[in-house]
Amino acid sequence: MKVPELRKVPMAVGGHETTRHGIILAKNDLAKEYHIKTGESLREAYAKCPQLVVIPPNYDDYLYYSEKVKDIYREYTDRVESFGLDEAWIDVSASSKIYGSGEAIAREIKKKVYEQLGLTISVGVSFNKVFAKLGSDMIKPDGLVVIDEENYQQLVWPLPVEELIYIGRATKRKLNEFGIKTIGDLAVFRADLIESRMGKVGVMIHEFANGIDDKSVAFTGYQDEAKSVGNGITAIRDMRSLKDVELVFRVLAESVASRLRDMGVQGQVVTIGLRDNELHGLSRQRKLAEPTCLADEILAMAMQLTREHYSFILPLRSISLTMSDLQKPAAVEQLSFFTDHGKIKQRVLDETVDAIRSRYGFTKIKRCSMLLDDELTNFNPKADHIIFPVSFL
Repeated sequence: MKVPELRKVPMAVGGHETTRHGIILAKNDLAKEYHIKTGESLREAYAKCPQLVVIPPNYDDYLYYSEKVKDIYREYTDRVESFGLDEAWIDVSASSKIYGSGEAIAREIKKKVYEQLGLTISVGVSFNKVFAKLGSDMIKPDGLVVIDEENYQQLVWPLPVEELIYIGRATKRKLNEFGIKTIGDLAVFRADLIESRMGKVGVMIHEFANGIDDKSVAFTGYQDEAKSVGNGITAIRDMRSLKDVELVFRVLAESVASRLRDMGVQGQVVTIGLRDNELHGLSRQRKLAEPTCLADEILAMAMQLTREHYSFILPLRSISLTMSDLQKPAAVEQLSFFTDHGKIKQRVLDETVDAIRSRYGFTKIKRCSMLLDDELTNFNPKADHIIFPVSFL
């Protein structure tokens, strides 16, 4: 928008190659013609398209315009539910008597966004959130797709199953093993079989494929109670050993533990995500003996899972750490002869570190181990970030 001539060339938004936040974050249609994919490295993207123009992300601008677009949505309804940074569901059911049908409102919003902000947006109009999201992805960057109860089988069912929200690589692979390649295949698959093979996740995506999604759009400003707390990072260089991973997990664990304490909760399930330099990923989780908000305990389980499940045949490019099964601690903890006074001291120490970082900055106080490799550990995972309501499966 600020540099209109970039619309005429293959262009992508990405990080700096030398800082290893060098992955493709977004790309235009001309770049898509070269099969450039979000998440791949700049090196891979340049191999496909040597003339690719890469510009750094400007988070502040992106957030500013994202909020300006949502301000326009709010002119039509008080039900605007953000999904990530630049997407939102809006429910205009109560506005139809004033502004017309959902399709008419969508066209008016698209026109207003373009006239006021110079931006094009893609909109999906449907009878549920899942199909509205799917419709918004079908024609970009300036589309409008209406999926209703009469046409969804014709429009939705022929699409690849991974086009359905929340179906990631792992779930796609499992579905393909069952012979499920399209959303329609999933929709007509026996519900009892999909449940027996995939549990609650199978039930959920089977219902989605059949247009069953009764979740309402939240009111503006409303946020569901968090189900998990996590952070992840693409490291400045490949992590080739457990030592490298432990240094980065230490920073992530301290951030996650601090956020748990900020929320007044503890978590009992530790989940790690590991992605190698060929973008293959795995996720593993384990339940702790008791809930915690201590970085040392979170880190210990993260490292145990890493040792058990990763052999470093390929170096790691990015890792993530998440705590779930969040619980409020007991209002009054009974001290006894069995109380772990070491944990009490550690909690006091961690809270002291929180206070110092809150006043002077996250990186102003570190463990000595982090100084062993300042390059790997010099980042602040508590900086502004966008939390997606559900992870991709």
